[in-house]
Order: sequence, then structure tokens, then C-alpha cells
Amino acid sequence: MTDFEAQVLADLNVLKSQMQQVMGIGQPGRLNQLEGRVSLTEESIQKIKGVVAAVAMGLTLIQIAISFLSARRH
Repeated sequence: MTDFEAQVLADLNVLKSQMQQVMGIGQPGRLNQLEGRVSLTEESIQKIKGVVAAVAMGLTLIQIAISFLSARRH
């Protein structure tokens, strides 16, 4: 076996080890944990968007009420 072949095999072993670390070995790996965290983050963002939309709607209704009342006085 040449030095090149030995280096290629060593690199492949390192790659195999890293892939097992990412994918997990019969247990939830780091990729599954990352997917879970991304899912939780997306849920939080959707909740925040809903709250912001509700607040914006409330402020708009208040502005319309103020405009209506001020126009009614004049």
C-alpha cells in the first residue's frame, strides 16, 4: 500500500467517524437535535408574528376610533 492509499483510508475513517457523529448511531444524533431546535424556533417566530399582527390591528382600531371621534367633534 502506498502512502497515498494510506492517507486516503485514514481520511475516509475520519469522514466515517464524523458522519456517525452527525447522524447518530441508533440514537438521536446531532442532526435530529438541530432539527428539533429549528422547529421550536420556527414555532416561536410564528407566535411572535401573531402577537405583532394582533397589536398592530389593535393600534389601527384605536387610531380609527380617535379619528372618528375627532371628526365628530368638529
